[in-house]
Amino acid sequence: MSRSVFQAVIIVAALLCANTALAKVEVQAGQHKTLGRILVAKVSEDIALGDYEALLKGIKANPGKFAKKIVMLDSIGGSVSEAIRIGRLLRETGFDSLVPSTGVCQGSCVYLLAAGQHKTVRGYVGIHRPYYSGSDSVHSASAGGASRASQAAYFKQMHVAPELLALINNTEPQRMRVLSPAELARYGLK
Repeated sequence: MSRSVFQAVIIVAALLCANTALAKVEVQAGQHKTLGRILVAKVSEDIALGDYEALLKGIKANPGKFAKKIVMLDSIGGSVSEAIRIGRLLRETGFDSLVPSTGVCQGSCVYLLAAGQHKTVRGYVGIHRPYYSGSDSVHSASAGGASRASQAAYFKQMHVAPELLALINNTEPQRMRVLSPAELARYGLK
């Protein structure tokens, strides 16, 4: 491969990676024929720094009363600390969480699922220990700025069984564990 072709491939790959750095966060108000006015937020792709602000901006752009607020999840995870920030915002603003039948919620997306006042899972929910910078060791200082203590406090605040965090930290980052419907119910994710 010539040097110029190789450089072009590297540039295109870098641009593609740059475009997927942030989750795709969309917020839209709508009218449901039986419920009335609803607010739907959708979080997809990688969760990264800046996604909290994108969600907050979308919520502020749609003021008023809503019969229901729903966050639709189709995310492969990402930053645990940003997911916890987003999750707290979702809980404070009264969102329910939904993993549609065509969606997946894996890795740090589980923190968004946990935030829902009511949770509906029709797709797949997968967990694994977060990737820590420099290694995949559970003994590293933090998961993207979120300590194990802050993760445990978050799950407690969201009424999720503390055993879920132990299961997450005992699942190697390279191996995804898909939770069964019984496990989702046992841990408070359904």
